[in-house]
Amino acid sequence: AGMNGTAIENFVCVIFNVSFMNCTWHVAKTASRDTQYFLYWKTSRKEDFTGCQNYIKDSYGRHTGCRFQNVTIKNKRGSFLVNVSRSGQNIQSYEEKIHLISVHIIVEKLTPPLNVTVNCTEASHCCEIQWQPPLTSHVKRHACFKYEIVIENK
Repeated sequence: AGMNGTAIENFVCVIFNVSFMNCTWHVAKTASRDTQYFLYWKTSRKEDFTGCQNYIKDSYGRHTGCRFQNVTIKNKRGSFLVNVSRSGQNIQSYEEKIHLISVHIIVEKLTPPLNVTVNCTEASHCCEIQWQPPLTSHVKRHACFKYEIVIENK
């Protein structure tokens, strides 16, 4: 509903350090300088939408993103809602019901593996490398991870 050409474009969220999430979008090309965007999200049908408390703004002061803290993904579904207003009037909204772990909307930047240890023995010319999987907001199966080891001979 609302005035065509004011909805956001290229909506993407990135989770990092397990519980922080940045969502960003592009302002519509036809949006005037007094167009404003308000982001809300929830992770289940039962809960209420939570509004952004920490907006990212462009040079005109328009909201172009949000920084969320203490994000937890309880299940794999969620909803994002962006209300668009101009001079205090709601003119258009954008709603996306998503599978939270879908690559096209939410990306997670993982922490490096934890507790990396290297034990080398001179006699066998071998090294044993061990680590714990990175912290993540949603992956519970360690078999989901693939690792690449780069060994530099010094």
